[in-house]
Amino acid sequence: MLASDTSHFYENVEGKRPFPSVFHIGDMMEGFETLKRLAASPNHIIPGHDPKVMERYPASAKFEGSIVRVDLPPVAA
Repeated sequence: MLASDTSHFYENVEGKRPFPSVFHIGDMMEGFETLKRLAASPNHIIPGHDPKVMERYPASAKFEGSIVRVDLPPVAA
């Protein structure tokens, strides 16, 4: 589940901490719940802007250091 702007960082959705700049906190919190409901598991939620995605998912063999494989299970959580 690519969260895009619904969850900028892992800590937003995992810790139920809204991003500091938000128009309507209630809508953002509802978006977090929708992500959790639609994703097969918490490991399937990929925030839109978190550099930790590069740490949690395996590197692409051809583009190591630049691209990760989000179609594969995470290597760390």
